[in-house]
Amino acid sequence: MDAFGSAAAVNAASPTGLQAPVVGIATTPDGNGYWVTTSAGEVGAAGDAPPLGSAAGMSLTAPVVGMAATPDGGGYRLAAADGGVFTYGDAHFYGSAGNLHLAAPIVGMAATPDGAGYWLTAADGGVFTYGDAHFYG
Repeated sequence: MDAFGSAAAVNAASPTGLQAPVVGIATTPDGNGYWVTTSAGEVGAAGDAPPLGSAAGMSLTAPVVGMAATPDGGGYRLAAADGGVFTYGDAHFYGSAGNLHLAAPIVGMAATPDGAGYWLTAADGGVFTYGDAHFYG
């Protein structure tokens, strides 16, 4: 695998066996590994990223659209287009928009620096905050 910018090359095989399109990626703290997630909630690990679980096989009401790792690399969260949030490893659940009627689908997720919160963003620019994530407008 080629690296670009300051990214380190990870000398590991890319995750295999994933059946659905890849929609998200999160890196390990040392940059020597990563997880990828598919729209079906499958998660593949490469490099020093440990396999921590996935939503594969679950009956999802909306596709997974993104993921965010915890700062220590011991967990990650998956976000679905309907606002659902799924946690694995040491990632804590702080809430989701899964019970809300959204004007537009969720398209991305980001974790706070300390990992004790996260933001979900919708296609219309809406931002939803959970845990210690602050709303800035």
